[in-house]
Amino acid sequence: MGNSLEIYRISFLNKGKVYEVFVKQVYQSDLYGFIEIEEYVFNEKSQVVVDPGEEKLKAEFNGVRRSFIPMQAIIRIDEVDKSGVSKISNGDNITPFPVSFAGGKADTQDS
Repeated sequence: MGNSLEIYRISFLNKGKVYEVFVKQVYQSDLYGFIEIEEYVFNEKSQVVVDPGEEKLKAEFNGVRRSFIPMQAIIRIDEVDKSGVSKISNGDNITPFPVSFAGGKADTQDS
């Protein structure tokens, strides 16, 4: 998907929580069933009030060049005009969509 001017907001389930992060690159991985995201964008503006949720995400993804997110964990991908505040929220009302990656000859029975 993209040149470096585009920014994507990715929402995905991780450890029972909904992570919302902003990245410059998102694409289907060569690893079957995964989406790759890279070039995380965090709010670099000098803020008097620091958002603890974003700081936690910043620390968690510090030094991470690329993340591989299972497709079934992805809730939504939006291309946005500018980055916002990354956050972690409770995933209480979110149920992952059941996805089967099985296919091809394994699903057919030859008699």
